[in-house]
Amino acid sequence: MSPRALFRSFATAEAFTWAGLITALILRAADVTNIVPVAGGIHGFVFLSYCVVTVFTWVNQRWGAGTGVLGLALAIVPFATVPFELVLDRKGKLAGPWRLRPGGDEPQGFVEHVQAWVLRRPWLAIALLFVAVVVVFSVLLWLGPPVPKG
Repeated sequence: MSPRALFRSFATAEAFTWAGLITALILRAADVTNIVPVAGGIHGFVFLSYCVVTVFTWVNQRWGAGTGVLGLALAIVPFATVPFELVLDRKGKLAGPWRLRPGGDEPQGFVEHVQAWVLRRPWLAIALLFVAVVVVFSVLLWLGPPVPKG
């Protein structure tokens, strides 16, 4: 999967889960049903995954700090990840293969070495990343919602 396809998939998933969360909030407010915990959990998991994919793409594509931070910040704004992805694609900032893949560029620095390791062992990296996202997600669930109770 190319950097473009990976980033597009998660930007789109982030927007869809926003739609699900907003729908769940409306249904709860209308006293129809309360599926906010389910929709919120799914959205939270995809949000964290999108952030990881954004950083991974940022390193590969050598985006400036402003572009990378904007990509992370826009995950907080409902539906903003899709227009962001479209602008990046139009500007060519998602073009090309994984540059640190086996036989590709030589990694420079710690972050690029980590990315090169991930690209050499994708299945192990996916499993470890999944575990890490589940741990972070579980801790966030344990801490509770970002608003005060009561």
